Amino acid sequence: MRRTKGTPHQERGNFTPPPRAAAASPVSAVAPVAEPLPASGSALSPRNWRVRTRLNAILLIPVVIALVFGGLRVNSSIDTWQQAQDAERVAHVVQAANTYAFAIMNERDASAAPLLAGKGDKNDTVVKARAATDEAAEAFRAELHDIPDTEALRRRVTAIDEAEAKLPKLRQAAYTAALKGVDTEDGYALIYRPLLALTNELGLGTSNITGFGKSLYAITLTESAASLDRAIGMHLLLADPVKDEKQLPAIRMAFASYARLEAIASEEFNFGSRPKDGERLQQLLQEAQAEGERQIKEAAAKAQQRNQLFVAPPEFTMMVGDMVSPLATPDNLSAKGITPQSWWASSTSKVDVYRQAEKELAQEAVDEANRIADNARTDAFVNSGVAVGALFVAFLIAALMARQMARSLRRLRNAAFGVAEQRLPMLVDQLSRTDPGQVDTRVKPIPVTSRDEVGEVARAFDQVHREAVRLAAEQALLRGNLNAIFTNLSHRNQGLVERQLELISTLEEGEADPDQLENLFQMDHLATRMRRNGENLLVLAGEEIGRSWDSPVPLLDVVRAATSEVEQYERIEVTGVPDCQIHGTAVTDLVHLLAELLENATTFSSPQTKVRVTATRLPDRRVMIEIHDKGIGLTAEDFADINHRLANPPAVDAAISQRMGLFVVGRLSDRHGIRVQLRPSGEQSGTTSLVMLPEAITFGGAPEAMTPEEEFTVSRIIDNRPAFQPRHAAGQTPAADLGFDDSRYGAGYGQAPAPQSPPAPGHGLAGRDQDTEILDPVSRSLAREERRQALEARVGRPNRPLFRDEAPAPDGLAPADPAAALPPAGGPQQALPQQPVPQPGQQPPYDDGGRSALPRRGDFGAPQDPYAQQPQQHQQPQQPPLSPTGPQQPVGFDPLPADDNNRWDRASGLRAPQTGGTTQSGLPKRVPRANLVEGTAPQPPQSGPQVSRSPEDVRGRLSNLRRGVEQGRGQGSRPEQNDSSFNQDFGPGSTYDQER
Repeated sequence: MRRTKGTPHQERGNFTPPPRAAAASPVSAVAPVAEPLPASGSALSPRNWRVRTRLNAILLIPVVIALVFGGLRVNSSIDTWQQAQDAERVAHVVQAANTYAFAIMNERDASAAPLLAGKGDKNDTVVKARAATDEAAEAFRAELHDIPDTEALRRRVTAIDEAEAKLPKLRQAAYTAALKGVDTEDGYALIYRPLLALTNELGLGTSNITGFGKSLYAITLTESAASLDRAIGMHLLLADPVKDEKQLPAIRMAFASYARLEAIASEEFNFGSRPKDGERLQQLLQEAQAEGERQIKEAAAKAQQRNQLFVAPPEFTMMVGDMVSPLATPDNLSAKGITPQSWWASSTSKVDVYRQAEKELAQEAVDEANRIADNARTDAFVNSGVAVGALFVAFLIAALMARQMARSLRRLRNAAFGVAEQRLPMLVDQLSRTDPGQVDTRVKPIPVTSRDEVGEVARAFDQVHREAVRLAAEQALLRGNLNAIFTNLSHRNQGLVERQLELISTLEEGEADPDQLENLFQMDHLATRMRRNGENLLVLAGEEIGRSWDSPVPLLDVVRAATSEVEQYERIEVTGVPDCQIHGTAVTDLVHLLAELLENATTFSSPQTKVRVTATRLPDRRVMIEIHDKGIGLTAEDFADINHRLANPPAVDAAISQRMGLFVVGRLSDRHGIRVQLRPSGEQSGTTSLVMLPEAITFGGAPEAMTPEEEFTVSRIIDNRPAFQPRHAAGQTPAADLGFDDSRYGAGYGQAPAPQSPPAPGHGLAGRDQDTEILDPVSRSLAREERRQALEARVGRPNRPLFRDEAPAPDGLAPADPAAALPPAGGPQQALPQQPVPQPGQQPPYDDGGRSALPRRGDFGAPQDPYAQQPQQHQQPQQPPLSPTGPQQPVGFDPLPADDNNRWDRASGLRAPQTGGTTQSGLPKRVPRANLVEGTAPQPPQSGPQVSRSPEDVRGRLSNLRRGVEQGRGQGSRPEQNDSSFNQDFGPGSTYDQER
């Protein structure tokens, strides 16, 4: 039953029942009765007949006419059509049988010379001949599937099967001492004779097909006799006159007998076939004879050119007479030109003529059967059409009676749709979310209580419904078992990995060799990645990872811990992370989530590029983490599909094997109300991953309100916006301005339950579980600082973090522009060193220093940095704590030096700037360097980085530059293609593939 486009089945969540036809409202008009109605007439009147009687009366005339005048003719046409189809199938089987029989003959004849010469059955000629026979046998067996089921054909097929079973043994004993004389030739003949006899079953009444069958059988007998003569003649010419002296008389007698049989079969074909068939055979024989004479002349000419003696063989009949002579020997026959080669050529030419005549006759039989079948089919259709036309009116009237059945069917339809679109999907969804033992799986029967066929269908549908519910429950149980299997396997692997990590930690504590310690760090890093892969199994099974914190952890430490679990960790730059805390229950999952996103960013971007991680505090106290890469990008369709999967994590199926990380990120984000989206990067290429952390798992780091005493800053200018623009907290940017689309989620999405007693910020490391100290990535990241410094001291490396992290930026603000530190215009020129000013957002490059700088999980080592001679320009000083009981200072932030404090005090006294008078308009004149504080911080040398690149790196960069220039020129000359540039820039075929 077809459904309209608007049916609710297209959307899973729409449980609206299908529209039902509006029932016609009854008319309650009462007609006045002036007098009684007249009688309706006699009971024999047609108007008083019952509906069944009326229907029978209407159908009587067309049914009788159709049955009397059309039934016999239609039946006859259908019978003829069926017989013609059977004859057509038999013709195809006969054609395949003749091909199979000829292959057996050819195998026997071709194998005679190699086997008689003692070359064995591994000879190429023997192997090819037997392979051709096996191929023909398979084709014949394929045609037998469509053979009509008649008694005669069953007997024929049985005889063929019995004869065919002897072929393997015959091949083993062919032309050996086990089969002397002509036993081998006769053995092959016994196998293919039932195949030739199948030709007698070809026929259809008194049509021409019967004549084709007789003629075809006669020509196959002629072909069989000629093939036997060829095989026995080869046997006779290759036999040893001394060794086979006793067998030669029998061989000669058989040779002469089959030559006589060939002549008799040929005469029978000429008399029993059509005249044109006999003429065609004589024509083929003459052509073969002329071809043989031509070949003899060519052989004689070649022998004369080589000064060799050539004796032309006699005519075929004379060759047979000489070979059956008792006085004939191989030497005598060779002197007359009768050799195995000449005999094979002459006899094969004759056999091929008979085979050609047989193929043509068999094809004519197949074509005739096809023509008869087509005519019979046409007659059957015409006669059936006449009968159907006579019954059409009756059926049309009878269709009106189907309205009686429509009511029950409509009720059945509505109930079936209700089950298919509401009850069953809701039950399956409930089973997928709840324990099957807690779900009511009872099936409510369809409200159709009739005992006719409609009622039986309703009961059958109820049974199908019960089976569907049972299967859904079993599937839910199976999913639970699979989850248990995943959990068990993951826990086993996790236990081994944790033991491995403990052992590595023990080895690290007692190791003094820097190289060996570096190898242990690499093993530690690989084991951590193995543990994350094992945790993916737990996420698949819907289980918790098991490791949790009972105190908050700084967001910067969480990001660093996630970075340490990535293979290409050295390419990741962490900048502008606000000073906020992450609730302990979400730390482990957030580390896992960020590690998956960072792994994806580093994998699908060029190794020569950086992956930048930033974070921003939003006005609604949420925190958004951004991961920028410069990879190949994605198409708009891929972005939409991935964002949909992240917002609506799918169920566990086979498709997640292709995107395991996407599934894990979706599950982990859904667990804590985290929102994850992907969008094109704002740069030339790449992808930006946006991770929105809800307020329930983040706290601390709130922006401070401005005081009237603050200086006039850029933030005040930003705050003085027009009245129609929305105002946000100072220094903060809404999520929409950062490219995050909150419309993909529901109103309550991301509002995870807040902890009952959130710990105070700043104490993220004090209250963690001691049992999981070694197991947690953040704790292992921060607990190795002392050993890392010791290792770097041994190898002579400065103690610096691996990633050039900036100090936590103010909420919602990017790091300060380095150009802001330059002196004002008009100052002395010596204060401006000659070097390029870095652009905002750029980070100075660094060298990974080889594998020796590999960090542990979250333990950021310090490789050799080309900027080692420069102090940190962006490190912001931190104010000292207000009280001894105040929050602890974050790791890595030192108070201002005393010299800097004095300078700050001197700068505070210059709040009233010195001026040089006023202009005509009343504005103050600035005195250059009059307000400059003495003893400003020394400017670091601004020498550019000395980057050493290999020739391959330079060549690749120049090639990329050239390719980009050519692409830019091409796009400039084709402005009509600018609309599709978005998909091309981020698709697999874009120019950014060069960086992979």
